[in-house]
Amino acid sequence: MGLVTGASGGIGRAVARGLAGAGARVALGYGRSREQADRVAEEIAHAGGEAWPVGADLADPEAPAAQVAAVIGRFGRLDLLVCNAGVGERRDWPDVTLDDWERAMAVNLRAPFLAAQAALPGMVERGFGRILFVSSLAAFTGGLVGPHYAASKAGLHALTAFLAGRVAAAGVTVNAVAPALIENTGMLPGATAELAARVPVGRLGRPEEVADMAMAMLRNPYLTGKVVLLDGGMYPR
Repeated sequence: MGLVTGASGGIGRAVARGLAGAGARVALGYGRSREQADRVAEEIAHAGGEAWPVGADLADPEAPAAQVAAVIGRFGRLDLLVCNAGVGERRDWPDVTLDDWERAMAVNLRAPFLAAQAALPGMVERGFGRILFVSSLAAFTGGLVGPHYAASKAGLHALTAFLAGRVAAAGVTVNAVAPALIENTGMLPGATAELAARVPVGRLGRPEEVADMAMAMLRNPYLTGKVVLLDGGMYPR
């Protein structure tokens, strides 16, 4: 049983479809996009899988644990947690407001921790679990969105390292994948030649390619405490 936050489009949708294709039942976490989450659930059901949309405002500190509890209440367990939901209005450093900063930290960093905190006890007790945080190249370079976004994603790397070493012996892995310049996502809604020219492979990434990497990381029981860059060769250069 898996939960993918931010599953209503882009990377989350691709990861959810990958998990369902591998035989997992999938809870589709969404914020404001219930219609899109319903469409993803319908796509998965049409392909023979099982998916259940479960909404939450992850800026609310009570929401992440409540979302995990709702999934466990419906399906009896949670084995796979993919924290993909993220926010970040594009801002230069002088223009970042306190609200911008607090919301980015709440959704991008606090919510993944609180979700993991709620999910880990059951995983440790059963001797199996997978947690994957979706970070960004911005955590290494500062990126394009702004300091609030970059700092929140960098925090995920420290969180990954801290949690991984404490649950590895119980059969639980904790990793992060850090994509960059992925087309058809909320952070990069449209492809542009200017952005593609920055990527050594000569194009933007695709959500399905992030999902492929996520699936490989979730399958591997010997990979933990790692951040894997998926950036078309952008960093380091």
